[in-house]
Amino acid sequence: MTARTAWVAAGALAALAVAVALAFAVGRYPVAPGDLAAILWSKLTDTSSGVPPTVEAIVWSVRGPRIGAALAVGAALAAAGAAYQSLFRNPLVSPDILGVSGGAAVGAVLGIFLALPILAIQGLAFAFGLVAVALVTLIATAVRGHDPLLVLVLAGVLVGALLGACVALLKVLADPYNQLPAITFWLLGSLAGAAPADLASALPAIAIGLVPLWLLRWRVNLLSLGDEEARAMGVETTRVRLAVIASATLMTAAAVSISGIIGWIGLVIPHFARLAVGPDFSRLMPVSAILGAAFLLLVDTLARTTARIEIPLGVLTAFVGTPLFLWQLVRSRRSWS
Repeated sequence: MTARTAWVAAGALAALAVAVALAFAVGRYPVAPGDLAAILWSKLTDTSSGVPPTVEAIVWSVRGPRIGAALAVGAALAAAGAAYQSLFRNPLVSPDILGVSGGAAVGAVLGIFLALPILAIQGLAFAFGLVAVALVTLIATAVRGHDPLLVLVLAGVLVGALLGACVALLKVLADPYNQLPAITFWLLGSLAGAAPADLASALPAIAIGLVPLWLLRWRVNLLSLGDEEARAMGVETTRVRLAVIASATLMTAAAVSISGIIGWIGLVIPHFARLAVGPDFSRLMPVSAILGAAFLLLVDTLARTTARIEIPLGVLTAFVGTPLFLWQLVRSRRSWS
């Protein structure tokens, strides 16, 4: 690790710590830093914190699970975005390029349409996201004689369009007074209903996706050189590509299943990480995950404190992500010239 990378990683971790402290401190029921420290210390030492039970309940039952969900979802989407961009050698690729977000949307909307419980809705979103990517991969495998990466992207676009039509049909058929508002709110993304059970279901899948990406980090670097160069260096490109796609898809599906559709994180954050530490995936992925976690947590804090009603995360990430991405494009162009 170079000195620059160490400083960037330290800065990203410091920003993450500030975001966590700010998320606990602000809101309708503010939690003072001293109270938060006392609650955490009492949990570690199994002693009394001396803090009112209401404040402890807010930390452990309300704000803590939501902050944990924001950190997990942001890290998963940013790491998946970095993996997809490195794999496809395209800076405009995002985690939903292979239809995982569209599949998760169909599953969740179907669950809401059938009036299923929240855990069933999340399970359907997760399962349909994986099925959508499996369908895209199957189509790409059946089409031979073309660039496999290009076929994957085109298949993802086609399947995504079909899934979008399914979502539109279910919205037309849904009850406009009860089901349609819930469907619309889920499609715009939110962590308002995050609970410990959500973290228990999503964190293992996200961890299972992160581990192979980290183990394959050097092979991902070789894939970015092109298939011929990678094969010449002993990399089995097809197996590595499928492993990366499966891992990134698993992470994205798990994240989307508990948060709804949240855009821009997997597209914008890896760009900033790449500017800071370069294209080496062994540095790019962890820095992207840390920055993605901090970014989504800050956006979620804005979502629940800016207005009297909670603003959907998908709206805020677009408002915040668009100018950041434009600034990044201008800066990159100047540096290239």
